[in-house]
Amino acid sequence: MELGVLVYRLYRALTYSASPFLHLHMRWRRLRGLEHSRRWHERFGHPSAVRPPGSLVWFHAVSLGEGMAAIPVIRRCNEMKPEMTILMTTTTVSAFEVIKKQLPVGVLHQFINFEQFAPLDTPVAIDRFLGYWKPNAIVIMENELWPNLIMSASQLRIPLALLNARMSTKSFKRWSSPLLLPLASLLLSKFSLIVPLSTLQGIHYQLLQAPPFVINFSGDLKYVVNKFYVSSGTSESIRDLKAELSEMKVWIASSLHRGEEEVILGVHNLLLQSHPDSVVIIVPRHPHHGHQIAQLLFVEIAERWPKCSSKVSK
Repeated sequence: MELGVLVYRLYRALTYSASPFLHLHMRWRRLRGLEHSRRWHERFGHPSAVRPPGSLVWFHAVSLGEGMAAIPVIRRCNEMKPEMTILMTTTTVSAFEVIKKQLPVGVLHQFINFEQFAPLDTPVAIDRFLGYWKPNAIVIMENELWPNLIMSASQLRIPLALLNARMSTKSFKRWSSPLLLPLASLLLSKFSLIVPLSTLQGIHYQLLQAPPFVINFSGDLKYVVNKFYVSSGTSESIRDLKAELSEMKVWIASSLHRGEEEVILGVHNLLLQSHPDSVVIIVPRHPHHGHQIAQLLFVEIAERWPKCSSKVSK
């Protein structure tokens, strides 16, 4: 535990020193359209709404998948404690655009300073955020072990929960290293509840020295979302798409980064030679990237079938 504290102090010092550079990094991401054009400052803990009086529970999720998994829990909390304020934070623009339409009335939604590019878990931003919102409890979705957040919440005696907890093999190996294992043990000891999405994930957290009495098993919350919270319009679109593609061979390439669609299209062109009835569904990681892919496909169609493309453009 002493080594864990030492590693955390080093992490805190590094993230504090990196804060000016992170400001420049976030401005660059904003120019690329990866941050909200008007609300990017919330990444550094600045509030976007007035805190209502009374109890407040903070739910944090990185991106769309984790955010959607939190929706059933938020709805249930809203039903059981309608007087309690729920604050939902995300990091990606795509999650913001989708989740804000799914949240119950009265739930606050704000971006905060966590992102997949470390280190954005800075002491100043965390202290500013916790000092303003003063949450009575914090619920973190899936795999977010941010040292400054966890340690600051623990010092303020704010209960922490990790829901739908999971950790990739790569992350597990990294946290299991001799240097980071003491830090992982320290961070996990601050949680009052850890709910892994599978038995294997539960074993991972036990091997990282999470207290056994805080681990409680449950199912994957994302299955609950798929069952109960799909809009009627979306359901109809899915049914229509299934009917249209029922006689075809379909494969999907999801969460694509910029440039990867060219590789996927190259593979699909090869597949068409042996399976002319095959279809690929491309799902980019960032929604605005989808428009660029659509333009790329239109250019390709125009080169292959000029008459067809002229009809489409009209």
